[in-house]
Amino acid sequence: MIAGLTGGIATGKSLVADELRRLGAAVIDADRVAREVVEPGRPAFDEIVKEFGPGILKPDGAIDRKALGRIVFSDPAAREKLNAITHPRIRERIKEETERLMSEGALLIVLDVALLIETGVRYEVDKIIVVFAENSQQIERLMERDSLTREEALKRLSCQMDINEKVKYADYVIDNSGSKDRTIEQTRALFSELDGLGNIKKGT
Repeated sequence: MIAGLTGGIATGKSLVADELRRLGAAVIDADRVAREVVEPGRPAFDEIVKEFGPGILKPDGAIDRKALGRIVFSDPAAREKLNAITHPRIRERIKEETERLMSEGALLIVLDVALLIETGVRYEVDKIIVVFAENSQQIERLMERDSLTREEALKRLSCQMDINEKVKYADYVIDNSGSKDRTIEQTRALFSELDGLGNIKKGT
């Protein structure tokens, strides 16, 4: 069973992913993969520096994600250029890691991908999980988490598909507009169902 986990920015996707991992799911974190493919020495690193200039580098030579973020979140054309460089490599690494986990006998693999629907990764999973929170909550959480102004938070939110639209693609919705305990409770119930489906697919 391969499930795709997604949600809008600051909806609480990481909370759900961490709980699924704790319960025993094999979770592939696309954000981690995205950081790996842009490390110095990787082809994507060279292409990004060539495209955006040395001003996006930290003193240690690594890419300053915040500096790069300020550029791409304010310029759709720049964002498209960055995505064209990184997305194919991210998808390839996720595919490789998925195949490795399957070969090792994992029954439930969760692909934690923020842009699961937008990038078409949804076609590569059996079930889609969307973590939901109200738009107003997303804005407040994003402002607090990343020390952003409301204008900056709104700009970042506008760069993704609206969470209410994402829910339309969901097989399962985790509502994280309430308490953390309630979200954990929903996640545990979902894990039990998905783990059972994984066993059925395995033929056990």
